[in-house]
Amino acid sequence: MPGETSPAPRPAAAPPAAGLPALRASHADRDRVVAALGAAAGEGRLSAEELDERVEAALSARTVAELAELTADLPPVSVSATGAVAQDRDVLRIEQYFTRTERVGAWVLPRRLEVAAQWCHVKLDFTQAVLTHDTLEIDLDMQGGTLTLIVGPGIVVDPYALALEFCKVKGHQDPDPHAPVRLRIELIGRKSFGRVVVRRSRRRRGRPRALPAGD
Repeated sequence: MPGETSPAPRPAAAPPAAGLPALRASHADRDRVVAALGAAAGEGRLSAEELDERVEAALSARTVAELAELTADLPPVSVSATGAVAQDRDVLRIEQYFTRTERVGAWVLPRRLEVAAQWCHVKLDFTQAVLTHDTLEIDLDMQGGTLTLIVGPGIVVDPYALALEFCKVKGHQDPDPHAPVRLRIELIGRKSFGRVVVRRSRRRRGRPRALPAGD
């Protein structure tokens, strides 16, 4: 009729990423992406600010395609000539031989960490780590070298299930039973020769961040 106008056509929905249907993402899908982002940050591929932004986007992502965009510029597994690091949503494995490796900054903690190392130094700094659980189990198969654990307030280390052979644990103190605990690190497995060192951070750092409950 005169004076009437037809409604503007609705814009077509953007097509999903190539090869990826618009499938709804699951909690497991989000967890895997968060773990990959944490591993990338630990390697220096992402800044702390970038990690925060991408983790927040991953936790709120609705589709697999949205998650894929967050890791499109990152390798799924980090491999070097002297060792390898592989991570899924629950387990991080570090293999290192005759050299030094470290995990520092805003790396995402798994539920379990496996360390296989010979005659090298491994440093794990938890002062800026992203907490996903209240307990971290570290399973050692380590000969020689030093394992250094850098902890902050509310982080305690339990070394009593670790089998020691010609090795000592230095710097460990039993925590105050009345102090709140945000992360308990349990050492298991075997450490021969060398030493395990537990120490507080030598400089002030931000508190570890915890992922929202339920994700």
